[in-house]
Amino acid sequence: MLKILQTTVYRGPNIWARMPSIHYVLDIGELEDRPTNKIPGFYEHLTELLPSLYDHGCSLGRPGGFLQRMREGTWMGHVLEHVALELQNLAGAEVVRGKTRSTQERGVYNVIFQYEQEDVGLAAGQLALRLLNDIIYHTEPDMDFVKEHENKVIRVAERLAYGPSTGSIVQEAARRGIPNIRLDPRRSFVQLGHGKYQKRIWATVTSETANIAVEVASNKELTNRLMHEIGIPVPRSIVVTSEDEAVRTAHRIGYPVVIKPLDGNHGRGVFINLTSEEDIREFYPSALAEARGNSILVESFIRGRDYRILVVNSQVVAVAERVPAHVVGDGVHNVQQLIDITNADPRRGVGHEKILTRISVDGQTMEVLERDNRTLETVPAAGEFVQLKLTGNMSTGGTSIDRTDEIHPDNIEIARQAAMVVGLDIAGIDFITEDITVSAREYGGAICEVNAGPGFRMHTNPTEGHPRHVGRAVVDMMFPKGAESRVPIVAVTGTNGKTTTTRMIAHIMKVSGRTVGLTTTDGIYIDGTQILAGDMSGPTSARMVLKNPTIDFAVLETARGGILRSGLGFDRCNIGVVTNIASDHLGLKGIDSLSELARVKEVVVSSVMRDGASVLNADNEFCVGMTRVARGEIIFFSMDEENPVIQEHIRNKGRAVVLRQSRQGEMITIIENRRETSLLLASQIPATMEGRIRVNIENAMAAAAAALADDVNLDYIRLGLRTFNNSFANTPGRFNLLDLGSKRVLMDYCHNVAGLESIGDFVKRMDAERTTAVISLPGDRSDGDMLAFGTLAGKIFDKIIIREDDNTRGRAKGEIAELLRAAIEGTGKSMDDVEIILNEMEASQTAVDRAEKGDLVILMVDKPTKVWAQLTGGEPM
Repeated sequence: MLKILQTTVYRGPNIWARMPSIHYVLDIGELEDRPTNKIPGFYEHLTELLPSLYDHGCSLGRPGGFLQRMREGTWMGHVLEHVALELQNLAGAEVVRGKTRSTQERGVYNVIFQYEQEDVGLAAGQLALRLLNDIIYHTEPDMDFVKEHENKVIRVAERLAYGPSTGSIVQEAARRGIPNIRLDPRRSFVQLGHGKYQKRIWATVTSETANIAVEVASNKELTNRLMHEIGIPVPRSIVVTSEDEAVRTAHRIGYPVVIKPLDGNHGRGVFINLTSEEDIREFYPSALAEARGNSILVESFIRGRDYRILVVNSQVVAVAERVPAHVVGDGVHNVQQLIDITNADPRRGVGHEKILTRISVDGQTMEVLERDNRTLETVPAAGEFVQLKLTGNMSTGGTSIDRTDEIHPDNIEIARQAAMVVGLDIAGIDFITEDITVSAREYGGAICEVNAGPGFRMHTNPTEGHPRHVGRAVVDMMFPKGAESRVPIVAVTGTNGKTTTTRMIAHIMKVSGRTVGLTTTDGIYIDGTQILAGDMSGPTSARMVLKNPTIDFAVLETARGGILRSGLGFDRCNIGVVTNIASDHLGLKGIDSLSELARVKEVVVSSVMRDGASVLNADNEFCVGMTRVARGEIIFFSMDEENPVIQEHIRNKGRAVVLRQSRQGEMITIIENRRETSLLLASQIPATMEGRIRVNIENAMAAAAAALADDVNLDYIRLGLRTFNNSFANTPGRFNLLDLGSKRVLMDYCHNVAGLESIGDFVKRMDAERTTAVISLPGDRSDGDMLAFGTLAGKIFDKIIIREDDNTRGRAKGEIAELLRAAIEGTGKSMDDVEIILNEMEASQTAVDRAEKGDLVILMVDKPTKVWAQLTGGEPM
């Protein structure tokens, strides 16, 4: 049996694909020896149930390509990928991308497929699994089985997927590269654009739609009066609040009449062509049931065809003739049979998931048939038109005919003025006239409604005629030519230095006048103010920043865990920065080597825009290796200007930031097209402690390169780096030096060997008489990491106190400390200088209390804020 061993939902670019994807680890078991051409009847049965698989080109790139792969023999993971995609397409999605790759374990595959709506993708994947198992193991699924479960996927899609109106706008925005974020997973409420440039839509109501206009449109009597007062033809109408009043009003207006809720929409409760008091009394309760209040509008009935004119930004962009749900007799079948035949049309589906909606038989259907002296058992004559609904709404099974190219100029002007007098930026004008191609002012006709939030399906998918790309007009209105939609995004990843580099970049941008949204492992900051504390380096935090309407720049720390868990929190970034790749978190979540870790981190630079830049560490071989996938311009930074990678890059007229030995000292230098510019001395950057903290020189160069990529003025870059310090308030837990009288205390969140090497280099440059260190490692690091860390610590520090985090991440209490102690002992260090104090606060205080004048105490902290407060006797500053 096929079994899904693990499911991961990626909501952004990820290690497998540049789009939202579902990843299965799939066990195909004994089917590893049975490709599709070795399973009798499999091909025939699957293609009978899902004939639309013919459209899948697969790697052959042409229709029928996937079917050829199945005939030749392919593995079941590959088939699951395509079936999951096709089931989503049958539910109304447009997904085509996927891939299947074998793993090192026999019979286990990575299956990845694209989705538009997460729950729809998951439902399709589960149905695909069940369907394939049933075919392979002869439980013989039939077409009814497939339809039943296909409808389940469709119902999920109907509940959660964008409707055709919202979808047309979102798709057009995506085509133009305008980002979108769904603000409510169960509603068509969408943010287009990022930060200060964002606009919002709720179906076809936009953030520019005036509330007063919506209120006016919802009051049909007021709407009619406003139009009448500027000379727009409208039916005579009167508001009533009782059935008897409706009858009296109809007599006054003159039959035939229309009754409808004063505040209704989507054609609900509308009853037309009522010709008698009996009709009024029959349909009045139904109209009242659809009203939010108790007011009903009685208006004169305008004879003619029903047209919907779509006006966007005061321009007519589409016109459709709406035909009520109906069947056409053939002289053989009765009405019910004709409805069943009509609903079998593959263009018809549940709700809005297809071009047309299936016709339902309800009370209104029975009333319409009864008025025409018909029943469901009536057999209409050949060619006889049998109306089944009162109005032409698509949602009740109606059809539409595109008439955009036929409308008379006078009627265009009438519709434009109607939308403008109501004040709607997007309006659906219901226009009744015998012929839209002639002027309603000369030959009769009227506007019976002006609708806020009109549906687009009749225009984007007309039953007859040309589809109209009306979403384009909406996006044109919201984002005129030249308008910004994205804030620049700098995404920073790597093993060490991410947080400091991220903060340096944000500081430079703030100095240059930007309002920066910042995510780090310490929290989320908007324009320098922390709005949330904690590890905020994942995709959810990134989206929080991009939703903020005040920012015009985003700097996002992007950690390994978030990428593996659900991908990036953005579709593309302008600048990607990779600080370094070093041993950390190996053995977790399937990442066992540095090359695999690099593959995770390179997702950031592979998501850079083509006109953006990838900033890479030329001193790190894994970063250099990312040039094969990095997009945009490559800008290297290096502590060694003689680095061959730098030299080759410069020869090719690439840009770089390097550390150069000059007469004044170590100079951070920018090289552009072989032109060299001295930026500032490393010692002038407070965060380097006069050049002693080498990693912060490296981080400063990465930040300078990112700012250079954004064309920030060099004076702002200099000012930003000169005013950036590594105080606790600025970079908590990152090389914070605390002066306690005669004692110096360094706090750092050191959690891997590379970080410890940096501390060791700093210790040497400090010329301390003695060093005491409080050390630990997170419990999810491997025993090998523990050994290497303890060994190095034993060589660097004079005295060592070993502590543990409160959360030992699956290890027994004391186990981490014992592993580190054994490693230190292996260096030959006297155990008299090594002590275990598991509690972090106690261990830190003990180390400081025992220190003597001139000593340097190094605290490797997990709770920097609490330790800082304990040592200083107050809140950190």
